Amino acid sequence: MSVDVIIPVYKPDAKFDRLLAMLAKQSVKPNKILILNTEVFPEYATDRVAAHIEEVMKKQSCAKELDFAMEVYSIRKEEFDHGGTRAYGANLSEAEFMIFMTQDAIPKDEHLIEELIKPFSDEQIAVSYGRQLAGENAGEIESYTRVFNYPVTSMKKTKDDLERLGIKTYFCSDVCAAYRKASYEAVGGFVKKTIFNEDMIIASRFIKAGMAVYYAADAMVYHSHTYTYWQQFTRNFDLAVSQADHKDIFEEVSSESEGMKLVKQTISHLAKQKHYFLIVDLILQSGFKYMGYFLGKRYKTLPKSMVLKCSMNKAYFS
Repeated sequence: MSVDVIIPVYKPDAKFDRLLAMLAKQSVKPNKILILNTEVFPEYATDRVAAHIEEVMKKQSCAKELDFAMEVYSIRKEEFDHGGTRAYGANLSEAEFMIFMTQDAIPKDEHLIEELIKPFSDEQIAVSYGRQLAGENAGEIESYTRVFNYPVTSMKKTKDDLERLGIKTYFCSDVCAAYRKASYEAVGGFVKKTIFNEDMIIASRFIKAGMAVYYAADAMVYHSHTYTYWQQFTRNFDLAVSQADHKDIFEEVSSESEGMKLVKQTISHLAKQKHYFLIVDLILQSGFKYMGYFLGKRYKTLPKSMVLKCSMNKAYFS
């Protein structure tokens, strides 16, 4: 199997360095690592990022010379798009399998790539996505959210699961996901313009085409965020915008019920742990999330000035 790892990068930091270090130690080596760097002059210009990556990889004690190639490509900030940028990366790859990651997803061990591609022995599987673990600085609510969305048991999902799982059937995350290139091309690849959810959009195409999505619980990365209430608002606004722009996918299955299920189970978990003060925090978080989601679903009826204030990705509306 030939495997390329594709990573969009914007202002890379220490987490990105740790990601590179772990990729260098994988039991299954990639053919190439393709870095798609969003230019932010001058600190994060592509030539500087490329030099930094080379320095980071030289420091790895696992090998004097890398077993794979590293390539860095430049993207202007105004050109970045969650779907379009990843489609660009996919076009650069000639590998049988493509692993997409975000710059802040750190492999738990040396077997991430191995575990991600293992499910592809089943020819029906088009994409395999990994389990996200809460980072060391994650709070109780964020940690439980990771457990809720990424359980310990692997799962194969097909269109037969739509009635049982609803929106979860399409759930997939490009934080850490491997695609069979032939399947990717068969459904037309990533949507070229989307503010969010490029992974779930293509997963829905796989499901509708009779293919399968696989959750690989043994392929683990550390990945979590600590968002402010306003960041929760803007993130959910953008999530809802993507759903409004792709009604053919998201109106078939409800996501609101899954959100309520998460809130109820998190409250129950916090009560059992006697973290009563965190329940107030959760209620406030959920309120901001819902307000963002409610407005995002209706963004086409809002003044553009208001849309720009509400969105985390303002360039999408230019």
